[in-house]
Amino acid sequence: MLPPVSRYLVRHDPRASWRLHLKSTLGAVVGVSLVGGLSAWSGLPMLMAPLGPTALLIFAQPGSPTAQPISVFGGYFIGAVVASILEVMFPGLWWVATISVGIVMLAMLMLRVTHPPAAAVPLVVFSGPIPPIVLFGVMLAACVVLTALAILWHALPPRIAYPKWLED
Repeated sequence: MLPPVSRYLVRHDPRASWRLHLKSTLGAVVGVSLVGGLSAWSGLPMLMAPLGPTALLIFAQPGSPTAQPISVFGGYFIGAVVASILEVMFPGLWWVATISVGIVMLAMLMLRVTHPPAAAVPLVVFSGPIPPIVLFGVMLAACVVLTALAILWHALPPRIAYPKWLED
């Protein structure tokens, strides 16, 4: 027997003030605008696609394990490595792109650097080949810009601890 529909409609996001939501949204807009400029400068607008959800995570859910800098940098690095290797080995094969997503997911989970938006990197790379040196450079710059901005942004009132530090 199926559970009542209401069980599927329960929201799990914590309540927060509208001020905090507005601050998070403005931070994400500023971050995505900076990364958008980087994408326009590099001529790779498709790289913007996974970075929008990254901005949502690090600005609106800074306490999430998936929003921590190690996950952002590690996830995108893994995505770029897997996508670059498999696109060079099997150029343009759509089904290799989908397998690449699974390999990226597995590697992130195994290395405990899960960042869901980074799983989209192979799809972006296979949609239009991107030279690996350009991919790595743009992804690194975008990660630096977004995390540095998030650290500064979360220091503004109302202050939020970002990144999370392990307790000694």
